[in-house]
Amino acid sequence: MRIARFSIDGNVAFGAVETAEGDSGTGTTEGLVINIMKGIPFADFELSGTRVPLDKVRLLPPVLPNKVVAIGRNYADHAKELGHEVPTAPWAFFKPSTSVIGPADPIVYPSFSQEVHHEAELAVVIGRLCREVPRERVKDVILGYTCANDVTARDTQRTEKQWARAKGFDSSCPLGPWIETDLDPSDLAITATVNGELRQAGRTAQMINSIEDLIVNITEAMTLLPGDVLLTGTPAGVGPLLPGDEVSVTVEGVGTLTNKVVARA
Repeated sequence: MRIARFSIDGNVAFGAVETAEGDSGTGTTEGLVINIMKGIPFADFELSGTRVPLDKVRLLPPVLPNKVVAIGRNYADHAKELGHEVPTAPWAFFKPSTSVIGPADPIVYPSFSQEVHHEAELAVVIGRLCREVPRERVKDVILGYTCANDVTARDTQRTEKQWARAKGFDSSCPLGPWIETDLDPSDLAITATVNGELRQAGRTAQMINSIEDLIVNITEAMTLLPGDVLLTGTPAGVGPLLPGDEVSVTVEGVGTLTNKVVARA
């Protein structure tokens, strides 16, 4: 199932993204509808059978996470391109909930940076409260997967030991377009394009630490809540974004997340 969060006529709801015939969508919006959900995807719900065309709603971030836990340097080639060593264990940092935006929302270029980069990533959406998850139960705590862009003020990241500003500024965490619940994440293609030009192309099979590794490691330290998001790292090819650019992140089996970069007013 593809689960979207959307607004229509001032109301916010969840729904299942389907073709007009009722089958799951293919990642594009043409011919798709939303079957409005009664309830929320983190508890018992049912589909209402009321369907609205996808192009008549505004897609929102698929979740509003309590926290976004992101993993740095989880692809060896990305660590190498930045001149960094590969960590011996998962290297986690946080992006605040205020950094989250949805499909088509603007990425606002921060006033304190002159070098903002895209980072295409597979994001994991947590489906239930969990702590100290054993490896064999990791799949049980995952609701599904979505696309993410870990937008980074690279110059600030280099000059400040803590990454709070470099990684956590407003609009630095685009998520979407929806959550795919039926997916094997072990070997998916991840790409990023800027103004139609291919910038990043990698596969989740290249991750140093698997999703199981990451969730076991993180939940040793903290409780994850329903709707929390895990960013799993970015492949090589990160590069600059400028006001006016359009950046798209595509994850195989999920879809495409597109945002434009704008100058701060």
